[in-house]
Amino acid sequence: MRVLVVEDVRRLADDIGEGLRDQGMAVDIAYDGLTASEKCASTDYDVVVLDRDLPGLHGDVLCRQIAESANPALVLMLTAAGSPGERVQGLRLGADDYLPKPFHFPELVLRVQALARRRPAARPRVLRAAGIELDPTLRTATRLGRPLRLSPKEFEVLAALLAAAPAPMSAEHLLEKVWDENADPFTRTVSVTVGRLRRKLGAPDVVVTIAGAGYGIGVSGDEDGSSGAVLREL
Repeated sequence: MRVLVVEDVRRLADDIGEGLRDQGMAVDIAYDGLTASEKCASTDYDVVVLDRDLPGLHGDVLCRQIAESANPALVLMLTAAGSPGERVQGLRLGADDYLPKPFHFPELVLRVQALARRRPAARPRVLRAAGIELDPTLRTATRLGRPLRLSPKEFEVLAALLAAAPAPMSAEHLLEKVWDENADPFTRTVSVTVGRLRRKLGAPDVVVTIAGAGYGIGVSGDEDGSSGAVLREL
């Protein structure tokens, strides 16, 4: 999940970003509205956590820009302006949810996750393929009933591969979806993480490297003998 945090109080923005990254999300941060607008124009975000009173470009204007874009992210307005009238105004601007400050961080996480599931291209509640079952909300994953102990990045890579199956994902696309803008595109971060994931999934290997295309899951035949991966929503 790719998230943009837009907040002009740097310490708060950094704390929110760090907390969301601890939940396995790829998080970019903007401290003003103009920078946020540029990031939204160049990156496909799932959710934007948006403060309302921003320097450079007001959060209301940015919210409207996002809502009117070709592939809009869902917007969680996070602001000290928390009266019912102000919340209604924010929702009319195109915000999808509204959380007044001060807030409890676990609630913020749940609201961000709920918004991401509402996107038209959002993942099903449970992803299943090749004997793997992964629940993005509960943050659980099993293979053939065996619990998998995955790091946040390993979990997100597996979720991205399952969501894309039976199509493969390139290393560049995985880097964009699972890591943030600070990731070095020339590192072996993706291949190293995929290697660790393969070891934890065990034999037979279901994460396949496809020359010129990247990585796919279950594309060489699932463990039940069927071809291709299957996604089911519970």
